[in-house]
Amino acid sequence: MNRKTHNPRYKFPVIILTIALLFITVTNAASPPFLLVISKDDLVDAGDKSSSSSPSFVDGGDKSSSSSDEWDEFDDSDNKSEDELDPGSWRQIFEPDSVSNIPSKSDNDILYYSGLKKMVKAVTNGDYRLMEEATAEIEASAVKGYPHAQSTLGFLFGTGQLREKNGAKAFLYHQFASQGGNMQSKMALAYNYYRQKMHSEAVKLYAELAEVAVSSFLISKDPVIEPVRIHTGAEENKEALRKSRGEDDEDFQISEYQAQKGSAGAMYKIGIYYYFGLRGVRRDHVKALSWFLKAVEKGEPRSMELLGEIYARGAGVERNYTKALEWLTLASKQQHFSAYNGMGYLYVKGFGVEEKNYTKAKEYFEKAADNEEAGGHYNLGVLYLKGIGVEENVNLAMKYFITAANAGQPKAYYQLARMFQYGKGLKQNIPMATALYKLVAERGPWSSLSRWALESYMKGDIGQAFLLYSRLAELGYEIAQSNAAWILDKYGERSMCMGESGFCTDSERYQRVHSLWWQASEQGNEHAALLIGDAYYYGKGTERDYDRAAEAYLHAKSQSNAQAIFNLGYMHEHGHGRPLDLHLAKRYYDQALEIDPAAKLPVKLALMSLYARKNYENTILVDMIDALPGLFPKVEAWVDKVIMDEGNATILTLFICLLTVLYLRERQRRHAVAAAGELAIPFQPNNDNDLPVAQI
Repeated sequence: MNRKTHNPRYKFPVIILTIALLFITVTNAASPPFLLVISKDDLVDAGDKSSSSSPSFVDGGDKSSSSSDEWDEFDDSDNKSEDELDPGSWRQIFEPDSVSNIPSKSDNDILYYSGLKKMVKAVTNGDYRLMEEATAEIEASAVKGYPHAQSTLGFLFGTGQLREKNGAKAFLYHQFASQGGNMQSKMALAYNYYRQKMHSEAVKLYAELAEVAVSSFLISKDPVIEPVRIHTGAEENKEALRKSRGEDDEDFQISEYQAQKGSAGAMYKIGIYYYFGLRGVRRDHVKALSWFLKAVEKGEPRSMELLGEIYARGAGVERNYTKALEWLTLASKQQHFSAYNGMGYLYVKGFGVEEKNYTKAKEYFEKAADNEEAGGHYNLGVLYLKGIGVEENVNLAMKYFITAANAGQPKAYYQLARMFQYGKGLKQNIPMATALYKLVAERGPWSSLSRWALESYMKGDIGQAFLLYSRLAELGYEIAQSNAAWILDKYGERSMCMGESGFCTDSERYQRVHSLWWQASEQGNEHAALLIGDAYYYGKGTERDYDRAAEAYLHAKSQSNAQAIFNLGYMHEHGHGRPLDLHLAKRYYDQALEIDPAAKLPVKLALMSLYARKNYENTILVDMIDALPGLFPKVEAWVDKVIMDEGNATILTLFICLLTVLYLRERQRRHAVAAAGELAIPFQPNNDNDLPVAQI
């Protein structure tokens, strides 16, 4: 898709939750920007006793009491591995060494994963015939009722890959897969409902998905996810990609060298890279554990805490609560206050200790909270929400959750979502609950697709990266939608995009790009909104529609995007999709310059064009300016090919306009001088002391 020059600097991915005088700000690169405002009207009236006596939304109707011994999200689900939480995951293809607890494979398992491997290999090698074999095997498994194959088949129908694109069939297969326990199909369905604003349906699925996501988190450590936007709009995001080169990255190599020389901090850093698979490093729990153990030998407290969390969860090691408590205790003794969260958890559950002790657990959580640890605030919120060792107090719980959310604790967003969903402490607000659940759900185990996509892109495997980003885009991830669209835009045929009957035609690529950018724009991506506007303005991948182009530009304008504002000015100047209004056009141009000083040149040229239209209306000059794109298609093609941006044809036109206006002004000045010379009377000095006087 060709486009006008865009400056993506104006994106501010900030989520703000305000309540009374409290402000919660969370930055999450994986999430769309939106404003969440809670006013006093959203709070349940303190005099309303119904909230305190209503059934507990945590337990699905059973009343909570001080004798409750269940710890909200830490039930039996926390014994499950990522593979059990995300059944049918593509992890067996991309991280086979990390897969655990695999039961004996059935014939459907074998057929499904065989097809999946062939599909990945096909897009890597650009082998259309192999892709046909892959989809045939996946469909054969799906027809036999295998839910994970049905999920992948839904993906193929939804994107039109070697199948006629059919949203109804995609929805049906995802429905079957969801009923069979496939979590990624549940994500796809939830997003489908979310797009249609069917919040009552979306909230149910996102609530379930968010709960699974929370159960995959460590006790007090936030899930470390690095979704990378591989582009900055018109160009590749070189700075972000430079930091994602894995073991080849210079920073990684420096840290590794320092770790080998005995730096405990560097050992911890390298361990974190391997444990979470950060900066393009392939996730390896064995290597991570090795580095953490080396770090603790040197007294590194963060490694001690993380080892405690790892042993408590059995994440990458055999679960051992006794070792977990030992490591957490050692970390706390070194004033690493977040370790108190893990210790409190063990006392609530009675794991690794003689017996449950809610009083001691509360003391540990308070120590963490007193030292500004978000987990401490969150855990205290759960105690008061559930009435565990304390008198149930929903309002106090809500305040703790808000404080934790203010520090970016995703579990706190999960609890606030539940409050909105069930009207506990906060008035029921299903759309708000849905949005918050979605934020948490997108941190679930299925988000690994993003890591594998980035690894593929960094290795130069564009086809594989596009396939993975496309799958993640179907699940509702805005960054994946944006990345997949950008890959199609930039790499064209190299994206190995599969169409209905082979590799994508130009038309199919344009339609796919348009769909992906449109979805991203719906989730607040202003650059995507600009590109959608360009698509309608130029008729790329869709019919030309100035009205819809203006609508898209207005959406980007609402986020104070200078390029969108400039484009609207241009449309008012030419009467394309907006009323012809030169005064309003000038106002838009001036506003674009106020927002972005870099717009000085195009705005200057645009104002020159307005000058010409105002002062030389109905002249050959204006006709020539308007006719330039049509009269010189070769010039426009050259601009598109050389400058790599169709929108710059406008700048070229305006530049010619500027030169023309300057020429006319100069000619007008010369004519004026000549006319003045003809009318002038020679000076008549009376004497040498008199000043010359010009008489006309």
